[in-house]
Amino acid sequence: MKFTTRSEEKNAFSIHCRRCPRLVAHLAGIREAHPGYHARPVPSFGDPAARLLVVGLAPGLHGANRTGRPFTGDHAGILLYATLHRFGYGSAPESVSADDGLRLRGCRITNAVRCLPPANKPEPGEVRHCNAYLAAELGELPAGGVVLALGAIAHGAVLAALGLKAARPRFAHGARHPLPDKRALFDSYHCSRYNTQTRRLTPQMFEAVFVAISHHLGD
Repeated sequence: MKFTTRSEEKNAFSIHCRRCPRLVAHLAGIREAHPGYHARPVPSFGDPAARLLVVGLAPGLHGANRTGRPFTGDHAGILLYATLHRFGYGSAPESVSADDGLRLRGCRITNAVRCLPPANKPEPGEVRHCNAYLAAELGELPAGGVVLALGAIAHGAVLAALGLKAARPRFAHGARHPLPDKRALFDSYHCSRYNTQTRRLTPQMFEAVFVAISHHLGD
């Protein structure tokens, strides 16, 4: 049965999306300063029939914004891809570039906001403008599947895409929230450089979330 989401009209993702004027202008400046960068909306990456959908915040300046693949080419992807490989989702423990041959099995990665925001801080309206793309991703998640939200903004974006109140349930690292059709939303602190270097998020903490996800999926 298809996952019921809101705003499914006009939700076909395009790297030419221009819904957010501030982000369009920002990316134009990035392309001028860094002609070799992707510097456009970043598409999702992974298995289209995934049972696990990982939702991050937004592309990093020298990561996904540069390479065109989520969590690729910067510090934020180090822990994520190593953990995905450890749990059998990735064909390799690191993601270097969009053409490095890495494949994901049973997992797909996307972001709440598909464009690099200034200072890595999207405005609420930009999250809303991008929400239809996330709703489309959620609409493909099978019954019993899992959404992993990396951070509070991703958590809120998932709830909004499902037409649920953003404040309920609240974000908490390691929390599991039931969704319709035996699906579940799991929360984790974002695997950013700041969180991992300050040990707000350790590899052990992150792996514990994936163990809980594996139990939910019956793996």
